[in-house]
Amino acid sequence: MRAMVRFVPPSIERVPRPGGGFILRSLADAPPYARCLGDALVHWAHHAPERTLYAEREGSGWRRVSYRAALVAVRGLGQALLDLGLSAARPLMVLSGNSIDHALLALAAMHVGVPVAPISPAYSLMSSDHAKLRTLANIVQPGALYVADRGLFGRALAALAPTVPVLEPASVADLGATVPTTVDAAFAKVDGDTIAKLLFTSGSTGTPKAVINTQRMLCANQAALAAGWSFLADRPPVIVDWLPWSHTFGANHNANLILTHGGTLYIDGGKPAPGSFDQTVRNLREIPSTIYFNVPRGFDMLVAQLESDAELREVFFRDLGVIFYAAAALSPATWQRLATVARGKPIAMTSAWGSTETSPLVTHVHYHIDRAGVIGVPIPGTELALVPVGDKLEMRVKGPSVAPGYLRADRSIEPLPLDELGFYPMGDAGRMVDEAAPNAGVVFEGRTAENFKLASGTWVHVGEVRLALVAACSPLVADAVICGHDRAGLGALLFLGPDQDPSALRAALVRHAATCESSSTRIERVLVLVEPANIDAGEITDKGYLNQRAILDRRAADVTRLFSDHADVITV
Repeated sequence: MRAMVRFVPPSIERVPRPGGGFILRSLADAPPYARCLGDALVHWAHHAPERTLYAEREGSGWRRVSYRAALVAVRGLGQALLDLGLSAARPLMVLSGNSIDHALLALAAMHVGVPVAPISPAYSLMSSDHAKLRTLANIVQPGALYVADRGLFGRALAALAPTVPVLEPASVADLGATVPTTVDAAFAKVDGDTIAKLLFTSGSTGTPKAVINTQRMLCANQAALAAGWSFLADRPPVIVDWLPWSHTFGANHNANLILTHGGTLYIDGGKPAPGSFDQTVRNLREIPSTIYFNVPRGFDMLVAQLESDAELREVFFRDLGVIFYAAAALSPATWQRLATVARGKPIAMTSAWGSTETSPLVTHVHYHIDRAGVIGVPIPGTELALVPVGDKLEMRVKGPSVAPGYLRADRSIEPLPLDELGFYPMGDAGRMVDEAAPNAGVVFEGRTAENFKLASGTWVHVGEVRLALVAACSPLVADAVICGHDRAGLGALLFLGPDQDPSALRAALVRHAATCESSSTRIERVLVLVEPANIDAGEITDKGYLNQRAILDRRAADVTRLFSDHADVITV
């Protein structure tokens, strides 16, 4: 698919890195960026006051908040938060998911220099012991909590036993009417070093860490994004988006993009999961987006709906210029199905790469790509180093959007673990699309820490093997943990999809094995796990991803059984 949207073609240089590897960087100057996100709200409240900033479902219609109304509410709420004693040292902690009230409270907090700490609802609603939630609260030490539904979050609140105010939707309405007195003075003091957010890592390598997100990080990232996506100046973006604000993709990339460019965000109460996706489809059938963001699982579910629903297809593609996927690799099959269902409409397929610590963009696609896996080129002002680690090149980052560190419970800052040249090692691997053409960008090659060697000494690239296995066995297999360190061949622990019959597994595994060319990609044996992944045991992150290492450690007995002659083991 080739798009009609305007991009700024990349101009990337590659230089040798002292000590090995190389560095990629844009020849374009780093663009100027705003003082803080609040400046964008003030700007659009004056230049497009009646334009909708946020909309969410309310009954059979939509509740809408304009830029003018949002600024009025933010100033009143900001004053109320200050009156409640919130400060840089006493943040606002949000337990609930995306909503207009959540958005207004977050903007109000940042407007007056109060950090906002949005916590994944999974820690409140999926946990049985709430141990991680208490740990996160101990780090944040909030001055107030917000929940959208006190009944729904009752168990979490009981576990926290807060001694600070607990705000609810009714509180937001009341507090928004507070007369501003010291708000403007507080807003004037906000600068690039002001902490805007505390966003927690997924916890895939241990206890989640509170990443300090400064105003400089967020504003520099948005300016660099716009430097490649010049089409953002052509018309205000409109998006229908479910991606959670407790994570950097939805919060910093998407929501900040809308605010920066005077766009409109329709808050999607659905998500790509059984029982929730119908809400997403309903919203997309009503509201045409100019850019559509999702994770690969979301696109897998959406493309099937687009293929069978002409009404949805008509609205979805009406104003669409860009399809953007991130967070995991999009399968080539889904890419091709999207291209086919677009029926010749010029849509740009794009992606990017980054992390919570990079707010989030490091690389960005702002040129035509014809296959999945390409994560783009470094944004202006950010350097990307590719350094040999094992048989891969680890990607490392330096730039204005990189976090100063993690906030500890004692209020000290744990610096990021930078290398000898000041680059932050991301733990992800990458390679050039074309060694002779830096402008072609980088291909993502999985997590370096997950990879291991077979007894033969052959490296196994876990991310690639897992994705291929799950895709080949879909919908039978929901997810898999790849095993085989120091063994002769590969095995996998499998989590079945909902209501799937394991008796059909062997045939799917045989078909998949026939497509694999080596022992480092061929799955020879599998074991179906009955017990679901446990969030309290660290086996599943708040994003819903499997923590491969935690599962291997906790279920060591299952790994031993996998490589035995046990009757439950399915061999290929």
